Amino acid sequence: MSDTPLRVCVAGVSGRLGRTIAHEVLRRLDTELTGALVSADSVHRGADAGEIAGRGFAGLEAGVSLEDACAGADIVIDASRPGFTAAMAERLAAAGGPGLVTGVTGLSAQQQEAVEAAARAIPVLQASNFSLGVAVLERLAAQAARLLPEGEFDLEIVETHHRAKADAPSGTALSLGRAAATARGADFEQAAAFSRPRAGGARPLGEIGFSAVRGGGVVGEHEARFLAAFEEISVSHRAFDRFIFARGAVTAALWLKNRPAGLYSMQDVLGTP
Repeated sequence: MSDTPLRVCVAGVSGRLGRTIAHEVLRRLDTELTGALVSADSVHRGADAGEIAGRGFAGLEAGVSLEDACAGADIVIDASRPGFTAAMAERLAAAGGPGLVTGVTGLSAQQQEAVEAAARAIPVLQASNFSLGVAVLERLAAQAARLLPEGEFDLEIVETHHRAKADAPSGTALSLGRAAATARGADFEQAAAFSRPRAGGARPLGEIGFSAVRGGGVVGEHEARFLAAFEEISVSHRAFDRFIFARGAVTAALWLKNRPAGLYSMQDVLGTP
């Protein structure tokens, strides 16, 4: 391991996740916060990034210039919004780096294409959830989907988040569904069911159902339920503190440093079984 700390720029540093990531970067000895980005209309524009993160004065101003914030950075950790994520990916690719770790969900098809295009020029790690535990959950759900007969076991994915969560189902829930569909050799877009009529017949064979619960301050809960006529298997993950997402993001950033251009995921960070 290098003795030189990983130099990190955090995009979206004033948001809930961005603040937690910046706090983790500042706390560790193997990382250094060298850049902090906020939106042009943010009340935190010009504020000290350490104070935004709750770590005290760091001598680093939160700005709006991507080029200034990324100067000298090894990796950008992105906790911003879909529109900025896509634009930033394009600009980083055009500049030849630094690499990008993004946990932003809710991207449109066009925005996702921009991220994938950037990965042809720079290393990009894209995750719907930075938790290593969720990465394991995704792998377990895929393994269960592969082993359990689709004709006997129905799959339902249930997720719960705080009331301010913007997208539903969560990006993590969608990732679980995609992993299961791939394991079954099914087309996710055709198998996914995001709503059901009050009446209208039996559940179609092979359907992957989604339920999203919103309320209170729940950090995040995800469960994949495989239900048969006489038994059920379920795998689940519950997050008790956003710290786990920050820790996972930094772990991903450390892993991504010096990787070749390409699109990576937390499964790559987790490694082969």
